Amino acid sequence: MTKKLPDAGRPAFYSLADAAWILGVDRNEIHRAIRVGTLRAERRRSRLVIPAAELRRVLGGGAR
Repeated sequence: MTKKLPDAGRPAFYSLADAAWILGVDRNEIHRAIRVGTLRAERRRSRLVIPAAELRRVLGGGAR
């Protein structure tokens, strides 16, 4: 029996550059949003990344 993952095939995390491109803003805006707390980021393997659910929240899609 297999379980269907909700977002199979999509990345669970995005780099800051990818998040900036998706949101249509400069990377500096991403850094600023993380610093002031309007965008959540996590450390993964010593890199700062944005969870996919956080991008969906910012884009208005909810966090499924």
